[in-house]
Amino acid sequence: MGATVGFFVGFAAVSLFGPTVKHLQQAAGLSAGLAGLLISIPNLTGSLLRIPFSAMCNRDGGRLAFLILLITAAVGLAGIWGLLAFVPDRLGKLFPLLLVFGALGGAGIATFSVGISQTSFWYPQKTQGSALAAYAGIGNIAPGLFALLLGMLIPVIDLAYSYLAWLVFLLLGIAAYWVLGRNAPSFQLERAGLSRTEACAEARRHHGQDIFPKGNTLHVLQESAKLWQTWALVFIYFTTFGGFMALTGWLPKYWSSCWGFDVARMGMLTALFSITASIIRIGGGPLADRLGGEKTALGSLALIALGAAVMTRAANVQQAVGGIVLLALGMGVGNAATFKLVPQEVPHAIAGASGWVGGLGAFGGFVIPNVLAAFLTNGDAGDRGYATGYWTFAVLAAAAALLVLAMHASRLRRERTARFVDS
Repeated sequence: MGATVGFFVGFAAVSLFGPTVKHLQQAAGLSAGLAGLLISIPNLTGSLLRIPFSAMCNRDGGRLAFLILLITAAVGLAGIWGLLAFVPDRLGKLFPLLLVFGALGGAGIATFSVGISQTSFWYPQKTQGSALAAYAGIGNIAPGLFALLLGMLIPVIDLAYSYLAWLVFLLLGIAAYWVLGRNAPSFQLERAGLSRTEACAEARRHHGQDIFPKGNTLHVLQESAKLWQTWALVFIYFTTFGGFMALTGWLPKYWSSCWGFDVARMGMLTALFSITASIIRIGGGPLADRLGGEKTALGSLALIALGAAVMTRAANVQQAVGGIVLLALGMGVGNAATFKLVPQEVPHAIAGASGWVGGLGAFGGFVIPNVLAAFLTNGDAGDRGYATGYWTFAVLAAAAALLVLAMHASRLRRERTARFVDS
């Protein structure tokens, strides 16, 4: 419960600039490339910080890491509000400072991998898919919800006060996590004075915990990095979750610039994508538990490729909305399937693998918007540039599917070898 609350308030930073980028672009005189950078900068820090902070969970369970990241995000959001409230006419000159505060605000995004590790220690492996999908799915609703709320608030209370309202909500969320956030039983027992060995034995016997920390922070990162499966999962998650983050930030610009929608309508359509992907992720966990992570991942990647193809051909709003919904379905299910595969492929270093996968995978949220912006600045301008950019997702989905098939073949070989040794 606590991890879900913390992730929900922190992850809203995915939409830190997306719903307001058109206003900021006009106020600061930004090019399409700089606007793309502004949208993606929170995702850069939010992605890279996942690696060390997720691995920290192996030592302290996650609560401390959560609080550090959420407080850092609050500092960044307060800085953005200060610029908008007190020096709105100097945003062009202060653009580097706006990027710095955006990077700090993006720290909240890094709570995802911390929560994955913290939640993984609470639940047995057989229910990991469902537990992690519920955690991530509920938290993933935040960007779309905040894009919708900002779209409603900005015409009423202006840009600066909209960010101030968000800051107040984040501070309340930090207080809620302080009260509700708890580490798994073994960490609590160890903090109470038991040795790690004693704490793990007690947690297994009396609390049902069956996943435990192994090694120190550097060790779990090193062990997980040695496996090619970790890097395959990074790329798959780059496609599904990085793509989700990228589109959540990019879609407000797409709907406003390509279709001419106002801030309220573009917020509603961005929320449609984000909330659909989040809700379907909750159902994707049990689906992955039942069908297996590999089959579920392949199906989700097929939906992403189909949705991308629809977007490249969309001739009207209805077709564009249909393509976005397909992308949302594919990315939501794919996100759940990926973290079903993490404990299956890297069972001895889950915290380290979660850091690599969650961190570098989410790096797509920084890279992809800049790739999409490049289609607008390299001679493929206007609606055609927006449409052509969506081929990016089709290419990523095809490459990710090949990696899923490779992991499946590798698993079958391991199982055949194990049966041969046993016989």
